[in-house]
Amino acid sequence: MKAIKITSPFHAEITEVPKPEITAPDDVIIRVTSGGICGSDIGIYNGTNSLATYPRLIGHEFGGIVEAVGPAVTGIEPGSQAAADPVLSCGKCYACRIGRHNVCRNLEVMGVHRDGGFAEYVKVPAKNVHLYHKKLDESLLGLAEPYTIGAEICKRAQIQAGDQVLIMGSGPIGICAMQVAKRQGAQVILSDLVKERLEKAKSMGADETVLVPEENLEERLEQFTDGEGIPVVVDTVCTPASLEDAVRLACPAGRIVCLGLKNQPSKICMADITKKELTIVGSRLNNNCFGEVIAGFEDGSLNPEQLMTKAYHYTDIMEALTMITEHPKDVLKLVLKFEG
Repeated sequence: MKAIKITSPFHAEITEVPKPEITAPDDVIIRVTSGGICGSDIGIYNGTNSLATYPRLIGHEFGGIVEAVGPAVTGIEPGSQAAADPVLSCGKCYACRIGRHNVCRNLEVMGVHRDGGFAEYVKVPAKNVHLYHKKLDESLLGLAEPYTIGAEICKRAQIQAGDQVLIMGSGPIGICAMQVAKRQGAQVILSDLVKERLEKAKSMGADETVLVPEENLEERLEQFTDGEGIPVVVDTVCTPASLEDAVRLACPAGRIVCLGLKNQPSKICMADITKKELTIVGSRLNNNCFGEVIAGFEDGSLNPEQLMTKAYHYTDIMEALTMITEHPKDVLKLVLKFEG
């Protein structure tokens, strides 16, 4: 079968690899119909993703049609539309034992630590397969995963109806988190440096947007919250300075969600955390969020068709990578289609 492999930085190729076969009782083979290109895929391509090794068959946002199942698999039938959770955990460490498998100490992510789903077929454990209940356009089946990142963010922030939320950054994850928060009844304001991204966020449901170079974010937050200050801040910008901003902007008793993986320290005074008794949490990948996301796809409260900027046939991978790297302002999410 054909697959997309990054052999070394800036070298992507369509290559022939063996088609997966059922070897364990809980195996499920999926015929991949589509996959979303993520920033981590770009990082593997350009050599900036420190977690990946080469060569690597990329892709952790993927979905398709169930092709075959192992003898111990129940409730998953061939022909079903499905999304796959790329998070693989040991099930034995402390994090796994308390139900936090997404931060397993032995964590592996398909498409990063091991080969992923940008191929005509992929094999995953049955527990990682999540079925759609209504028939969707096959180009959208791989987009559940980025929305699960947004769902995990909202879970970690304990977002509920009536909350007011600032999401810093209106890229794909910021917009996914915004739509999930809106689905839960929150009011959301997004900030960004790029006007086009904010226009897209507004069209997808943001209550308000702030173009940071031209507007005063603190003043807008005061207006948005009637002077109380913002209780929830989600930092998808992920720079040392943005985390400092989040601590400064959050109101007393506020919650902050950090997504960044950079190793440079932020300059944060502990008194700023203590005096306001802030809750600062990390959010990584997703912890059993696919059911919520699929329900959102099917009831129309989440809109993957609006998240998708354009779909390419997988053989046009270089064209898609070039589009992302050379025209980032024009791209929210590019999808690769694997049919034919």
